Amino acid sequence: MHYQKYKHILSAKNGMNLYRGCLHGCIYCDSRSLCYDFKHDFTDIEIKENALEILEQELLKKKKKCMLGTGSMTDPYMSIENKYEYTRKSLLLALKYDFGFSFITKSANCLRDLNLIKEINNKTKCVVQMTLTTYDETLCKILEPNVSTTKERFEALKVFRDNNIPTIVWLSPILPFINDTLENLKGILNYCVEAKVYGILLFDFGLTLREGNREYFFQNLDKYFPNLKEKYIKIYGNSYSLRSPNADILLKEFKKVCQENKIEIDVNKIFTYLNTLENKKEIFFDL
Repeated sequence: MHYQKYKHILSAKNGMNLYRGCLHGCIYCDSRSLCYDFKHDFTDIEIKENALEILEQELLKKKKKCMLGTGSMTDPYMSIENKYEYTRKSLLLALKYDFGFSFITKSANCLRDLNLIKEINNKTKCVVQMTLTTYDETLCKILEPNVSTTKERFEALKVFRDNNIPTIVWLSPILPFINDTLENLKGILNYCVEAKVYGILLFDFGLTLREGNREYFFQNLDKYFPNLKEKYIKIYGNSYSLRSPNADILLKEFKKVCQENKIEIDVNKIFTYLNTLENKKEIFFDL
């Protein structure tokens, strides 16, 4: 862990990462890709020392209120958040200055801030986005070793449901020959139906690999799934996009269940919803 000062914290699209790097250890993590130009080890978390001061200054300069977002590169509720509370303090700033807020996480630790999230949602808007990839708890702990299990995340989603906090689920990534089964999909969809999520973000059934995260992913395949790396290389080579051979079957089931339960799956509509505050649209994700 180390500290670094920054000149800016909000992107042009009102997104932010309060930390740089991650401790979750997910075997498929895209944020490990070399294109993000990390100058330090990925697990040597960089604390953006003046992030909150800069954030407050930038919010004061905003001419229009908008949705703020975090979590696209670094989970805002990884373990060090318990000590530093940068995410909690950014929520407090959003509340203070009447901004909306949305975050993406794989951690049930976000329940720590339930009362604050409720306050923001009552005043403006707060949306909780939770990633769910793997229904089987044992497999989940292999793929996502240092985060809340899928069952724990589901329980958190139900708490948000009961407190009228809107939720979105990211169904991504789905790993070919690992969790790309109907059983896995049905388990996650059942969770989403029970939690009454507003929408599910799915871009396709598969994953993407780039230089940096590919090597880390393959190391973990060798460790946990012997001989599967060779199968990946034979089928996909060095492709960026690795689509599951079961994608069409899974997509049919996905659309059927979501339509029956009135869960939004249109990506553009979901992003519009996420980024709309009082009829003002501010985009904070890079699509």
